Amino acid sequence: MGMIRPINEEEKDTTIAGHFSDLNDPRIDRTKRHKLADIITIAICSTLCMGESWDAMEEFGQTHEQWLRKFLELPNGIPSHDTFNRVFARIDPDQFRTCFISWVKSIEPKFDGDIIPIDGKTVRRSHDRANGNKAIHMVSAWACHSSLVLGQLKTEEKSNEITAIPKLLDLLEIKGCVVSIDAMGCQKKIAEKIVEKQADWVFSLALLDFVGTNKYFKNNHLVSFFRTH
Repeated sequence: MGMIRPINEEEKDTTIAGHFSDLNDPRIDRTKRHKLADIITIAICSTLCMGESWDAMEEFGQTHEQWLRKFLELPNGIPSHDTFNRVFARIDPDQFRTCFISWVKSIEPKFDGDIIPIDGKTVRRSHDRANGNKAIHMVSAWACHSSLVLGQLKTEEKSNEITAIPKLLDLLEIKGCVVSIDAMGCQKKIAEKIVEKQADWVFSLALLDFVGTNKYFKNNHLVSFFRTH
């Protein structure tokens, strides 16, 4: 395959505030004591530093306030944990995901030849039996060279990965990369989507399902080989 080489790009905005500028602020103007960009920036920085709660976000902000003031306005200091909770409870998750992926793309150089596995996993202990909520199933794209999750989409069930994968691919810049997917994603439309985005693909095969149900490959020489050996 050759060595992974970085692709030079023109200088562009890599700030969190810049990439989240299109995110709708759900708050009423008269109740805004903190800038939305400040709240989002502190939340992301805290999470990247292994923060796992609203309290951790507030604590991170207070601990690093001097540093944060170098690039954030913070007109009323650090937001409280309740503020983080209320704001994120009302933010549109689809808008947030789009903004976040845009920011990740800006800080991560594109690498020609990177391997990007796409896979679905059920989030452990994410179910809520008391309220009848099933466990969360996420489809993720992972950049092996960068050790970075490039994007995720939530699906209702594992069977919905087939429809979620093309949507996730639409969000990613994968030109020159190799996308690998397990047998669940071995579909003609998914292969076409990857090629459309100027990437290559590697699909694994579940032979029992593959021979009987996958019309795209049903008459392929590979199937003939398995049938005769």
